[in-house]
Amino acid sequence: MQLDPSDMTAIINRTKRAAGHLAKVIRMMEEGNDCEDVLTQLAAVSRALDKTGFALVATGLQQCLAEGDGLDSVDVKKMEKLFLSLA
Repeated sequence: MQLDPSDMTAIINRTKRAAGHLAKVIRMMEEGNDCEDVLTQLAAVSRALDKTGFALVATGLQQCLAEGDGLDSVDVKKMEKLFLSLA
């Protein structure tokens, strides 16, 4: 499924913020910061990426519903697989 680029702006921005946050985690490790602090920040990056993935799947589902014939146009197994890939 191709996603509408105009629907992707918020998701792209969220991904860029997560990338910046990850860069900070890498710097913290290179500088020898406390393990607990690094892990706390790494967990925050992980949660941000998870939310980004869910937003991406939700946007795709909304697009399928808008362009198709309602729920009958959605490949339920494919959507289930996408959601589970984030679990």
